[in-house]
Amino acid sequence: MPMDVRRSLALCAAVVLTACAKGPAPEPPRPTMDPGRVVPPVVVPPAPPPLKPPVIPPSEAFRRGLMPLASTNVWAYRQAKPTADGRGVLIGILDSGIDAGITGLDVTTMGDRKIMDLRDFSGEGRVALTPLVPQGDTAVVAGVSLAGMRRVAALDGSGSYYAGTVLERSLGEMPGSDLNGDGDNADRLLVVVARASDGWVVFADTDGDGTLADERPVHDYLVARETFGWTIAGRPSPMTVAANLGSSGTPTLDLVFDNSGHGTHVAGIAAGNGLYGVKGFDGVAPGAQLLGLKISNNRFGGVSVTGSMLRAMDYAIRFAKTRQLPLVLNLSFGVGNEREGSARIDGLIDSVLAANPDVVLATSAGNDGPGLSTVGFPGSADRVLSVGATYPPAFLPGGVAGDVVAFFSARGGEAAKPDILAPGIAYSSVPRWEAGSENKSGTSMASPHVAGAVALLLSAAKQEQRPWTSAQVKQAIVATGRSLPASIRVDQGAGLLDLIAADRVLRRLPPGAAVRVAVGGTAGAGVYRVQSPGRVADTTVTLEILGSLGGPVRLSSNTGWVETPSQVQLTPPRTMIPVTVKGSAIRNPGVFGATVTGWATDTAIGPLFRLPVTVVVPFVVGDSGVTVRGTIEPGGTQRVFFAADSGRPFRARVGTAAAGQDVLAFLHEPGGQPYRVDNGRPGGSGAAAAEYDVDGRDAERGYYEVVAVAPPTGGATVEMKIEQSPVTMEATRLPADTVTVRLVNHTKSSQSATVTVGLIGGERGLSFSQKGSTERRLSLPVPRWAKRVEVDLEVPRATWPLFTDLGLTLLDGEGQVVAANPMNYHLGRVTADFDSVGVVRDLTIVVAPGFADPLAQPLWDGVMSIRFYAEAPVLLEAAGPAEVSLPAGGLWGLRFPLGKSPWPLGDGFFPLGHLLVEVNGIEWGREVRLPAPVPPIMR
Repeated sequence: MPMDVRRSLALCAAVVLTACAKGPAPEPPRPTMDPGRVVPPVVVPPAPPPLKPPVIPPSEAFRRGLMPLASTNVWAYRQAKPTADGRGVLIGILDSGIDAGITGLDVTTMGDRKIMDLRDFSGEGRVALTPLVPQGDTAVVAGVSLAGMRRVAALDGSGSYYAGTVLERSLGEMPGSDLNGDGDNADRLLVVVARASDGWVVFADTDGDGTLADERPVHDYLVARETFGWTIAGRPSPMTVAANLGSSGTPTLDLVFDNSGHGTHVAGIAAGNGLYGVKGFDGVAPGAQLLGLKISNNRFGGVSVTGSMLRAMDYAIRFAKTRQLPLVLNLSFGVGNEREGSARIDGLIDSVLAANPDVVLATSAGNDGPGLSTVGFPGSADRVLSVGATYPPAFLPGGVAGDVVAFFSARGGEAAKPDILAPGIAYSSVPRWEAGSENKSGTSMASPHVAGAVALLLSAAKQEQRPWTSAQVKQAIVATGRSLPASIRVDQGAGLLDLIAADRVLRRLPPGAAVRVAVGGTAGAGVYRVQSPGRVADTTVTLEILGSLGGPVRLSSNTGWVETPSQVQLTPPRTMIPVTVKGSAIRNPGVFGATVTGWATDTAIGPLFRLPVTVVVPFVVGDSGVTVRGTIEPGGTQRVFFAADSGRPFRARVGTAAAGQDVLAFLHEPGGQPYRVDNGRPGGSGAAAAEYDVDGRDAERGYYEVVAVAPPTGGATVEMKIEQSPVTMEATRLPADTVTVRLVNHTKSSQSATVTVGLIGGERGLSFSQKGSTERRLSLPVPRWAKRVEVDLEVPRATWPLFTDLGLTLLDGEGQVVAANPMNYHLGRVTADFDSVGVVRDLTIVVAPGFADPLAQPLWDGVMSIRFYAEAPVLLEAAGPAEVSLPAGGLWGLRFPLGKSPWPLGDGFFPLGHLLVEVNGIEWGREVRLPAPVPPIMR
């Protein structure tokens, strides 16, 4: 997505935009009193919170070009083909919903309705309805008397009435869950559904005056394009709401709204027309029409729900076919791959696109960059257009000449992705409640740029009655991408979108002319190897070309360590080609990229394919660590891979050589997952260097990647230093309530170590098995002494490809969201700090799984760790000397009496300890759970 909705990133410190000043809220009027007269006190309701101003005025954003259309040649294309502005094409936005009340999303360039339909596939807006029996002009709904029922009865008088409530706090975090804009999300809002002569309608007490007499009926959005919104004090509603009304004897009601703001922003990029009422302030395809298809539930951080993607795609395809409209789908969503190309949703989406060869789907590559092999699913699917992100010049100070790859944009590896790049930041439409957040960044913003560009291509083709297939459209776009400097192929795919060049190639491609590439039997795969230092080897992989252009293909490699045949004759349906990767030719550590390119006889149509080949040789971290220095171009990267071990802490430090130079430093875990704690840290010179100090608890066996990224406005000379603890450390609780600490020296020399053991809180482990996508809840009383809670959830790596999402959320006793961190990989973590200790409070852990296949009910396992941390540690006294001398390769054991826990621990909790080992003046730590020992089995 989780939606890419929850992965949209703030820009680095170099990207600064001027915010409008906000004055204080006006005071409420004070009642006047006559002297000498007793007047009852007048209760003045508090003023609702003021609406925030935009980050900058829309007219200024338009003047600055903050809807960046120039670098991709969208602006030039539309100037040359003014009628090919997307008219006659439908763009389906699979996202968090679209706010239909936004100027710029109301009509197309031809004056037609912009939004053709709004549908909720997430279940978030489902309202439970119960029969309602009025008493005269009133009725009681959820214990509240509601007047104006004669207004409702006047529509039909059949007496078919139903009522329901909308609980704001069930819609996630503020301010998106504050439907009426009164400054809180504690309201229960009332709705009544009745049968009118033209179908079911919904009434809502939108102004909160307790009566429906002044309200209007709202039909299903597809029927009448009607909307409503709750409000207070006569102000505009902060959120526009549509209704999905169904009936199978009794009515059903789903309310459709955008309580995330993500989908509305995406829609404006794809197809906005006169945004904020500023003439000419358009998205990419202002003439296109939209479908708003809500697939994410913002209650748990914007997670998709089981089957929502496929149901939304099916609805959009049937909707477009019925109306004979070309269809482009945009899916600004991304979840981390444990192994790129293995996700179930990839295969399902590819199957849908194969069955509907005229439907084009653009999707975000994900925001887990700059580490390699970080393209999320379904961005790793073969038949989609997977879109990475750039920083466009309009958002970069200092006169940067062109786009550069955005640091957060996901990189390929196991998948030959992304396919193309587009601007990953824009000033676009947002719901009124989200004013001030018009600038959003992420591959979520790049994907609708490409979707809108495809709509322009199809608009021209439709008007000129030219046939096309989605494969041809993708071929034309990928073949004409413009490579960006300072980035290898695995970073940028084909490079930056060039719409004019893509249009030229699309016109030239013969019918059915498009090929796909598979590696080792997996379509869309790349060649990616991490080889152990000193174990270099040559490898031959099988490249398969699927399809044909009816002639030979000329092959070339841009490096001598990748060998291919010079030419092959295609033999449909697939042609097998050997590609040799000469690992033996790579002797130094580093990241090495190559590209195998295939050309048709007609070179004017561009390359048929580009296959990235990436070989990683990790650095060896010796006893004194390893230091890597280098110079990075503006927007460029430097990467260091190294091997780590479980239970062995390590430290990565990234700094610059000179004052005034800055970088961003990232740490990626084995498999590409971004480091689980605060990844992406600014680094400067000297003491300002970025540092990752990885506790032995979190260290995993495998190859980690440290990445330094220079700002787009200037390069940097960096120094990257990796150090590992000389020892691994373990702790075990013995039957006599003694903690024994075991140290193993992994260096080639003896080491003197000082060991400290402290108690820092309590931990509980929990394992469970669950079938399907049923939500799981766990009540969690918080001990009075706790200052912080941390919850980890892990599912098997082999199971993760079945998911599309897994929400991990903490709720307080009133159901408010305390913290939400939807899982992006098989291991997730959510944390919350408490303002004070000594307070009685309860939490609920909510696990909300979403699966790719709507019909599947797989059995899956979860392992959870719940940790409470105290304000300060309590040290344990060693049973003997705490200073030890460890010979090279030797081990040592120490004992610490545990004694009674300094804090009362709840059921199932055990003491949580922290080992601190000081070696040569450097401290290394590891958290350890200290469960009661299992008594021996008596025989």
